Order: sequence, then structure tokens, then C-alpha cells
Amino acid sequence: MTQPLLIEIGVEELPAIPLIKILDAIETSWQSLLESYKLQTTFTFLYTPRRLILKHDAMPLQQADQTVELIGPPVVAAFKDGVATPAAQGFARKCGVSVDALERTNINGREVLFYIQELKGEKTATLLQEMLEKWIASMAFGKMMRWGARNDEFIRPIRWLQVRMGDMSIDVELFGVKSDIYTYLHRMVSYTPVEVSSIDMYEKTLFDGAVILHPKEREEKIIAQFDLLEESEGIFIQRDEALLAEVVAITENPKALIGSFDAMFLELPSEVIITSMKEHQRYFPVFENGKITNKFVVVSNAYTDDYSKVIRGNERVLKPRLADALFFYRNDLSKGLVTDGLEKVQFIDGLGTLADKITREKHIAMRLLGLYMERVETETNKNNIELEKAIDRAVELAKADLMSEMVYEFTELQGLMGYYYTKALGEDAIIYNAIKEQYMPVGEGATLPSSLFSSIVAMSIKLDTLFGLFSVGKIPSGSKDPFALRRAVNGIVRIVIAYDLPFHIDDIITLLKTEYAPFDTQILTDFIIERISKSLDANPSVIVAVLSSGERDVAKIAKKVEALGEIVSQDTFKEQFSTFKRVANISKEINLNAPMPIDISLFQEDAEVSLYTAYQKVIAMEFDSYRQELDALFGLKRELDAFFDSVMVNVEDIALKTNRQNMISSIYRTFRNIADIKEITI
Repeated sequence: MTQPLLIEIGVEELPAIPLIKILDAIETSWQSLLESYKLQTTFTFLYTPRRLILKHDAMPLQQADQTVELIGPPVVAAFKDGVATPAAQGFARKCGVSVDALERTNINGREVLFYIQELKGEKTATLLQEMLEKWIASMAFGKMMRWGARNDEFIRPIRWLQVRMGDMSIDVELFGVKSDIYTYLHRMVSYTPVEVSSIDMYEKTLFDGAVILHPKEREEKIIAQFDLLEESEGIFIQRDEALLAEVVAITENPKALIGSFDAMFLELPSEVIITSMKEHQRYFPVFENGKITNKFVVVSNAYTDDYSKVIRGNERVLKPRLADALFFYRNDLSKGLVTDGLEKVQFIDGLGTLADKITREKHIAMRLLGLYMERVETETNKNNIELEKAIDRAVELAKADLMSEMVYEFTELQGLMGYYYTKALGEDAIIYNAIKEQYMPVGEGATLPSSLFSSIVAMSIKLDTLFGLFSVGKIPSGSKDPFALRRAVNGIVRIVIAYDLPFHIDDIITLLKTEYAPFDTQILTDFIIERISKSLDANPSVIVAVLSSGERDVAKIAKKVEALGEIVSQDTFKEQFSTFKRVANISKEINLNAPMPIDISLFQEDAEVSLYTAYQKVIAMEFDSYRQELDALFGLKRELDAFFDSVMVNVEDIALKTNRQNMISSIYRTFRNIADIKEITI
């Protein structure tokens, strides 16, 4: 039998971000508890800023009865001279019976004691106290609170508790709060507890009290209100998903309202205005004709007939924040953008200051510029001296805004403010754009730098961080990567592939390692290769095959993986591949680095001549892509099949055997210039 179950844990306002981070874990934890207590059933987990709710439409009234077979010690160890040994007595105690009640059975040829135990399922009502305590304890919010004279902790004080099963209120106590049949409505409706007559009336009671229980309904209401505001006001509201989730978590009856601020603050860069709104006030920025306006949208949790005071209050709160930002902005511009002071800011122990980091980044940037000079000149139409000066200036100023008042207040705007300041101060566009894009890409799928010049600056910063931290032993391990070095390599790989840059791992390491204390560069090589494997979207065996060929140029690796992956993914490839597996198997004992002469005078079969002729034709061709070359090599299948059907390789004649092996191994070696085909699995 089943009955509906309602659990409501009433709390003081939950902090939105810690709650959002563990929502899935909260739900998963309760699911795991249901499974471990043999009470599997579907449920709904809901939340508002003042409550955590579990709703079951059909909760079993008790656990199912179980039959458990307990296996004991071998009979030869359980009895000695017909007397029960401690082993038998201990097993009997475990089963809760006398030794005489134990039975015997054969398992794997041995006679052992066993006992069939009937376990009566416990009533759900008696289990809920223990289950809820475990559920609460599993919620890893991070920073916790104590309140009153209690020593136990939770994210916020618990103020009321409902545990209802069918028509019954189940006795449960959490943090000194005993379960009852009361809930609390929206604070602007009532501060007093309200009786919930039944589980069926729970949601209606809250809805009538201005509490929208379902987070999805609150989100849909906010979005619908945004749509109406956009249509009526002729505006565009920037809909940040993370901010929307946060607003859903802090409201019980959301109301989207439009406010405004003094137009003089539009002198500020739009990112500063948006950051002031989002980070501090949870406001949504408003745009008209693609430009930010002196308006904002706030999602209020107030419940009233007159929201004018709410709007004015939020306008008053925003004004001093924008006024501070404008003061910082003007003050920074008056001082100019300089790096004075960075020599006092420590970077990482063992790697000096930020000024030292800039010096290293300049050296790296100059080396990269030397590698890609022709490409950069074509892109920028600048001569060598100007480019060298520009790259030096861009790297020099990239971190200068760390000394600005604006970045001191809004640290997340580092780099971006440098862009605005260098632009306002009359620097060349190539420089201020590089400063703006210095940390790109910031994550998987994120935007890349818009130019090769900017990419060199971005790569220099990432490479210095990577080499520097490896040189002082701060190497990622397991899931720990506090300095985001995996992300740095992923960014370099994406830039190299997007701009098709020559980037041979071994050559780059040799070129740059002299800037740092000696360290085992093979560890760094392996780390970069591992990240390449993770960043490419292809059959893993295809990636292994390309890397096993010895290729270490990142752009070439990507092209080879793409070409081979396209072929391997074809429906017909699997049945054809056995031929090439045979080629690899025949070649596995051959030294592919040694000369492999083929003597055509030793050919005895037409199939040998045909294969040799076809192969020579392939290696004489010039290909525009790796795909073309692979198609040509895999196109040897017909000649290879005919060869294997009519020619025996392992003959007694050593000269003949070697000649045939050399021809097959030459084909395999040509394949291996692109990928080691023996590594492919399909």
C-alpha cells in the first residue's frame, strides 16, 4: 500500500548560489536514500528561498519483507568432535538463533552452515527521522551556520517542519524543531503560521498566500514578464541564465519591474554598468537599438498593489554604485595606464612578481612573432619594427589595469578595463584589442582572439603560466588544477588549430624552456599531448593512432585526426579494415626505420606487380590534404586483397620473404607517416 508523503523543511532565506550548486546532489541524495531503505518510488523535489520540499504521490507504507540467505563457516570448522566451535556459535548469534537451528548446504563442493532469515519490512513512518537526518547531513553547502545554543550546523536556521503521510502528521524532529501541520506564507501576506488541512491543500494554501512553489513556474512567470516589458517598452532585456536561476532561487512570487538611472552614467563602459547591476544588485541590463540604456529590470519578491516604492528603492541603491564606478573610471583615465607597482605584486612563489611575468611573456611573444611573422605582416600590413614594438607594448600594458581603481573594485573586469583605457588614451587598435582578448578563449567553446596578433599575446600569457608553474613543480594531479593549466593548454590548442599555426611541441619547448628553472620537460610534453587527446572530438583510437605516428605538430595532429576520423566513421570501413590490420600485423616485427629495398626482379606473381605498381603510383602523387592521401592509401585494398589471396609472404626463400615483407611494410610505413593504423579500433 502507498500514501502521499509531504516533507517541508522551513528555513530562513537560503543563499541562492550555494543552493543552486548542489540542487542535483540534493535530489540524488534523497533518491539514494530511498533505494538504500528499499522504498523506491518517484518524487518531486522543490524549493523556494524559505523551504525545501519533497513530494511523493505514492510512498510505500512500509518496506517489503525480505528473505536473506546467510552463509556461515565450513562445517569442518564449525564443529569439532560434534561440539560447536566459536565459529558456529558466532554465526548463530549473527542469525539470532541457536546453533541447532542452523542448516547445512554445499557451495562449490564444500559443506557450509547457512540460515534463511525472514526480515519483516519496517514501517516508513518509523524510518523518516533517520532518513531525513541523513538527507540533511548530505547537503554540502560549504559554509554552515550554528544558531541558538545548538552545536549542529546547517546552511540556515530551520524554523518549521512538516512531515505528512496521508492524513497523519509523522513525528520527526530536526535541529530541535518538531514536525507539525503548519506552514508559512509570503512574508508580505502573513508572518503567522497557517494550518495546512491536508497534503492535497498544501500547494493551494501556499499559492493563495503568494508563494509559487515550483521553481519552473517562477522562471516561466519571470520570462513572460520580460516578454511583456520588451513588447510594451520597445527594449531588449539581456537574459543571463545564471542570473535568472539565482533570481528564481531568491523569490517566491517574482515581479519584473523596470527602473532607470541617470544617463550621465552611460559614460561608463557597458561592462562596468552591467557588472554593477548583476554582481551587486541582481539587475538585468536593458538595451535599445543594440546599445545599453539608462534602464534596468529588477525581479522583486515584494507582494503589493503598488510597486512604485520598490522601483524607487532599487534606483536609489544602484545610483551610489554607479557613481563610485564613474569616479574610478575618470580617475584612472586621468592617471594613465602604467605598470608601476606590478613589481611589488607577487605572482607565484618561485616565479617572482607580475613585472617578472610580463618580462617573460615579452620574450615568448617575440619568439612566437618570429615564427609567425609573415602571417602577421599579411594580416596587419605592418613592417617588422612596428610589429615588434606593438607586441611589446601590448604585453607591457596587458596587466597594467591591475593597478587601476576600477579593477581593484571589479576584479572580474581585469583586461577589459585595460582595453577601454588603452583605447581612450589613443593606443593603436591592434594593441587595445589584444589586451581585450588576452585571456581568450576562457573555456570550452568560448570565443577565440579575433586576430593572429591578439592570439600571440594570448598564447604568450598562457605559455608563461604553463612553463612557469611546471618549472616550480605546481603540476595538475587528478582532478586538482588550481591554476587552470588544463584550460590554458586547451586554449593554446584551439588557437593553433583555428589559425593553422605551425606549433611543434618539442620545438616550442626547446625554444622557451631557457626562460625557466630546469625541469623535466617530458612531463610537460606528456601533459600537452594528454590535453590534445581530450580536446579533439574524434574516435579515441583515431587520436591514439595519429599520436602513435610520432606527430607532434598540433595543427597537423588535428588535421590528421579529422581526416582519419572521417574515413573510420564510414559504414563500410569496418568490413574493409581487416585488410589493413593484416598489413600492420605483417609489419610489426620489421624495423621501419631501416632501409626496406624492394627488388622487382624477385616478383613471381602478377599480384606482386599490381600491388607494387599501384603503391608506386600513390607515393608519387602530390596531395592537397591528408584526406586525399589516406583515400589513396586505403584505395590499395583491392591490390592488397589480391596479393594476400595469391602470395605467401613467409616462404622459406629468405630473399623472397624479405622482399615481400619490405613491400607490405613500406605501405604500412607510409600509412604511419599519418597514423599508426594498428591502433585503430572500431
